[in-house]
Parts: sequence; structure tokens; C-alpha cells
Amino acid sequence: MKYYLVAGEASGDLHGANLMKTLKQKDPQAEFRFFGGDKMFAEGGELVKHYADMAYMGFIEVVANIRTISRNLKSCKEDIVVWKPDVLVLIDFPGFNLRIAEAAKNAGIMVCYYISPKVWAWNQKRVLKIKRIVDHLFCILPFEVEFYKSWGMDVDYVGNPLLDAINDFKPDPNFRNKHGLGDDKIIALLPGSRRQEISRILPDMVAAAKNFSDYRFVVAGAPSFKSSYYDGYLEGSGIKLVFDSTYDLLNNAYAAVVTSGTAVLETALFNVPQVVVYKSSPISITIARMVIRVKFISLVNLIMDKMAVNELIQQDCNPQKISEELKLITENPNHRVQMLNDYKILHEKMGKPGASARTAELIWQYASKK
Repeated sequence: MKYYLVAGEASGDLHGANLMKTLKQKDPQAEFRFFGGDKMFAEGGELVKHYADMAYMGFIEVVANIRTISRNLKSCKEDIVVWKPDVLVLIDFPGFNLRIAEAAKNAGIMVCYYISPKVWAWNQKRVLKIKRIVDHLFCILPFEVEFYKSWGMDVDYVGNPLLDAINDFKPDPNFRNKHGLGDDKIIALLPGSRRQEISRILPDMVAAAKNFSDYRFVVAGAPSFKSSYYDGYLEGSGIKLVFDSTYDLLNNAYAAVVTSGTAVLETALFNVPQVVVYKSSPISITIARMVIRVKFISLVNLIMDKMAVNELIQQDCNPQKISEELKLITENPNHRVQMLNDYKILHEKMGKPGASARTAELIWQYASKK
């Protein structure tokens, strides 16, 4: 069968690659064409556009880049219609992918959506549109099933694909030696994968690091950037930069400062105490606070339904606050133990690996009945 996948971010690239891997096992004749990234490309098929040219963070950034986004939407829709896949698999990235879903549905193409749009956070009436344009929706967060059911929509809960990636992870025994880290206690800095995130948040992370001379700070570089991009932020700081080694970094980290997103959940699943940070343009934050209907911004806290990890948002995302929170999780045993105990409960709520295999099986079944 022919599968067209659309992923617009680094996390979607990871999940898409895991899905492709299991789809190939189920369907040896599978053909892939996709908007994605390096991990998906490694699984075979044809990369049409890299996610690095697609992702924009915040309301203002989207408006400023609306022409580029419109061109990407147009080319994606046209490419899907010309290629005529048996099934379209959309991965997260709802602002873009829900528009693609509508075009594909109108063209008579089966639409599967892997990693449900987070409509429970704001503008919940979007569920009505999803019911109309998506044939099969696969959810990765436990509480989403009941949410969609309350709107009269049946969905498939498949577990979380991050568990697949972490389960497949093979630690590099030479990671510390390779990067000259010795036996130092490591604090991982995960500033995000988007240019806007890095430019706003990494300087605060670097400034906070100056208050922790007993620790070695290491930045997880985004795969879509070269080391030269980070030089202006890290020069003279003594902070290390590593690429394609985020899981090895977390596997060796004593603590972490993490930009809100999928990486927060990954950090928790590696049992690394963390401080969650987020900063966007003032107007974007103001609009978000007006429309978002959830109590927390991090997935860990949303799943736990409590403040398990502290969130430093906007003006609170500054070197002083970051330092204060880092000292709590590095120097206060009670605070550190409480976070690690909450992580144990999180693991139980998340369940077992196998989301990609379950999703691939369901996509295959639905497509075969078409």
C-alpha cells in the first residue's frame, strides 16, 4: 500500500519513523512519501519537505510567516492528490494537519490521525470538525478517550509512542568519554527544536548555569541546526553541546532544564528531575492565556493532574527563577525524592510500549477494509 505521512516537528519525525518501521513489518510492500525529517528519511521513502522549514511557534510567529505556511499547505495538498495514497497518516501538528485532512477527505482519501490534536486544551468545538474530516483517530494520552467520548466520538487509545522510542534506546557506554564529561554530575539543557524557542530560552539557561560550578551543563542540540548556530549562545560558557544524543544525555543527567513540549515527558520517563520553562512573545502568551482551558502547560502535569514539575512561564522564565528551582531538585533531598516518586506514578499511568505497533496494526486493518 501507499502511505503518505505528514509530520511538522522533531517529535513528529520520531513518532513517524517508529510508525513507518512497524508498518513495514506489517506491509512489506509499503511505499512511503512524507513531510518529515531525518529519522523518517532513514526508514526509506521520499522526503518531500523537511519539518525545519515548517514549524513556527506562537500566534505572532505564525502570522509573520503566513505566506510560507500557505505555500507549504498548498504544495502538500497538491502532492497528496497527485500521488494518490491508499491512506494519509497525519502526525500531531494540528494547525497544519487539520487543513490537510480536510483536503484529503474531499479527495476521497482515507485519513488517519496519529497523536490526537489537543483540542481539549482550547476551542473544544473543533472536535466537530475532526469527526467530519478524520476517519480514524489514535490517541496517546489516557484522559483523551473520555474527552472524545463526551463529544460522541469513538477513538482508539494506542498508548504513547515515546515509550517505544525509549524502550528501543541502547545507551552509548562511551557517551561520557566521547564528550569529555568524565564523572561530572550533568545538568541537561533542552532548549527546544525551534529557532524561536532557542533564541528566547537558551540565554536564560546559560545565565543560570553560572550559579552551578559543581555541575557540568550540556545542551541537547536540535538536529535541524548546526553547531555554529549555538556558538553565539555558548561561547565562553564552558557548556558542552551534543547532537543526536538526547537520550544518552538524559540517561546520564542528574537534573535538567527543559522547554515545555514532548521533551518534558521524555525527561520524566528517564527519571530525571527537571525544571520546565517556556517563553514566547508577550502577545502570543496573552492570547494563549485567554483561550487555553487547562491548568498546566507540561504533559507531565497534565497526565498527573497536579504540579509534579514546576513550570516557569514567560516572566518567570529567567536566570534567577531557573537557578532557584534547580537548587531545589539538586540540593533539597525531599523535593527531589517527591518528584521521583511522582515519576513512578506517571510510569504506571503511561502503560507499556507498543503504541507504534498497535497503531500500524489498526491502520492496516482499516485500510484493508477500505
